[in-house]
Amino acid sequence: MKLTKQWVQEELYQQELAEEHRPPQEEYRFYQAVRQGDLAYVEQNCNQKVFGSEHGMGQLSHNRLQNIKYHFVVTAALVTRYCITGGMAVEQAYRMSDFYILQMDGCTQVSQVIALHNDMVLDFTTKMALQRSSATCPPVSRCLDYIYTHIQERITVQDLAEYTGLSTGYISRIFKQNTGVSVSEYIRCRKIDKARQMLQYTQESLVEISNYLAFSSQSQFIQLFRERVGMTPKKYRDQYYKSVL
Repeated sequence: MKLTKQWVQEELYQQELAEEHRPPQEEYRFYQAVRQGDLAYVEQNCNQKVFGSEHGMGQLSHNRLQNIKYHFVVTAALVTRYCITGGMAVEQAYRMSDFYILQMDGCTQVSQVIALHNDMVLDFTTKMALQRSSATCPPVSRCLDYIYTHIQERITVQDLAEYTGLSTGYISRIFKQNTGVSVSEYIRCRKIDKARQMLQYTQESLVEISNYLAFSSQSQFIQLFRERVGMTPKKYRDQYYKSVL
């Protein structure tokens, strides 16, 4: 009863202020743009500082910093779920969301939260733009999710068939139809992409990276890396590692 009375009083107060929330259509359009990989629209939204505008934002805390942090979490949750319905690997989406929310937790200024928000939504949008071709087929989306979460293992078409409950022939066919490449080629590309990240952001040796990503040998890892990136893993680390410290 106490909360009911408080709510009635609060609602009357808000009506007197005549401060309305943003139209939901605007929010839906933004989240749809992220899901569709529409970088132009999302970049424009960030440049217009829509997220940082207090007009129509809604008050979740009397503290300005805490208020925008709460809205950041709401945005992260919705962007994550929109991207999952658009075909992003489930575990990838949730890990990205957790990462950005943890980064936000350490922000001490409103401007930092706004900048991190822009980084987050552009990151999600960019990834959606890269994988839109596979977003229309649920079985392929499940395969992408499996590959993402098992990238450190040796993955076969048989593994994907068992995971999805479909035949190896069917998985191979629809995977190539949706992604434009074979299962084995896609897995190799994702492993090399992961290797690039490890070469940039960790001090793991080439042997450790090769073993972690379950390449058959270090020589195979070096060969495949050179074919995809155009240089050896060592040269790649020498060129890019210090630039990201």
